[in-house]
Amino acid sequence: MSKFHYDVHDGNGPYLMLLHGILSSRAQWVRNLEGLKQHTTPVVVESFGHGRSPSPDDPDLYDPNAYVEQLEAIREEIGADSWFICGQSFGASTTLRYSLKYPKRVMGQIFTNSTSALATEELTKELYKNPAKLAENIKQRGKAGLERMSVHPSKAKRLPAGAQDELMVDAPLLNPNGLANVFQYNSPLSSVADSVSATSVPTLLVVGERESRFVQHREYAEKHIPNLEVVAADGGHAVNIDAPEAFNNAVIDFIQRQMRPPG
Repeated sequence: MSKFHYDVHDGNGPYLMLLHGILSSRAQWVRNLEGLKQHTTPVVVESFGHGRSPSPDDPDLYDPNAYVEQLEAIREEIGADSWFICGQSFGASTTLRYSLKYPKRVMGQIFTNSTSALATEELTKELYKNPAKLAENIKQRGKAGLERMSVHPSKAKRLPAGAQDELMVDAPLLNPNGLANVFQYNSPLSSVADSVSATSVPTLLVVGERESRFVQHREYAEKHIPNLEVVAADGGHAVNIDAPEAFNNAVIDFIQRQMRPPG
């Protein structure tokens, strides 16, 4: 069976699973790992079509619920009774969904700006009018076509100095066939907007305030996710890269509070 690739880093504290966004990789967390390792044991995951993960042909493996089972298999493999989880952008659609199915396995969850996770049904239909056609175009155009996409690392011009180079290291590993399957079989079904009101685990949103298009989704999350904590940082969509210190501090503070004995 095809599996997500993951790396477990030496650390000092509970397991923290980190899942990147679309057209990214484990490089998403380069600027966060050293700080997070002081208080957690990071488990950095790459999803199908990205980084070192395979690109299987079976459409069923790209179903959002199948992604949840990939994370659960990783938790079992590393021997964690429970863990913290963090999803960045598209990755948040999987982590939020995971917490809904396996709340007893989640000590707390963190997510960042994510249209994928919180899109309304109307917005999803607008974004993915013809997923099959989009997937076919990706396959036909190959890596050159991926490079023309607005979310490709080569287009990330507003990141701090050196950050784009860090992301570009893994860009050659992006697989057009795998990503075509992601856009056809996962993305149109990725939103959990209609389900997040059932969230029962401690949840933190670290929001990049500079991304104006996320304002409506932030407001939706604040209204619908029970007891949601929000920490705003001076960053854009990739807030963990734009403001790594603020992101790390928010995550570590959140985790440490969840770990304290009650009373």
